[in-house]
Amino acid sequence: MSIQSKLQALQITLPPLAIPAAAYVPFVQTGNLIFVSGHIAKKDGKPWVGQLGTNMNTAEGQLAARAIAIDLMGTLQAATLDLARIKRIVKVMSLVNSSPTFTEHHLVTNGCSKLLSDIFGDAGKHARSAFGVVQLPFGSCVEIELIAELN
Repeated sequence: MSIQSKLQALQITLPPLAIPAAAYVPFVQTGNLIFVSGHIAKKDGKPWVGQLGTNMNTAEGQLAARAIAIDLMGTLQAATLDLARIKRIVKVMSLVNSSPTFTEHHLVTNGCSKLLSDIFGDAGKHARSAFGVVQLPFGSCVEIELIAELN
């Protein structure tokens, strides 16, 4: 099944390239690698505000991370013009806005990782880091960046 068919089966429509909120570009390609800048979680087109362990639970965080995966794929689509050019998702780095006692950053990030694997198959399985942080831009609950390799 093609990547586009998988997206359609999951009723996922990729968003257009997001306009950066500060002094950076959405992605940089060097050689056959694409570095995608951090994307914050959005809900209904606005920052998905919250802090895991304070006013959000792990399941809500997973949904936010999944939403970010969709936005990241939208950026990859804009960068490559064809997601079939993605050879592999190399690495994902996740920042989770969390209370000092929250310890499920890795489970929150699974929301992104699982969708990337569902869409890209084995090529979507990646190295990963997940960190807890005190705050994120706009009070967003999660921010994720990734590195992808092109064919």
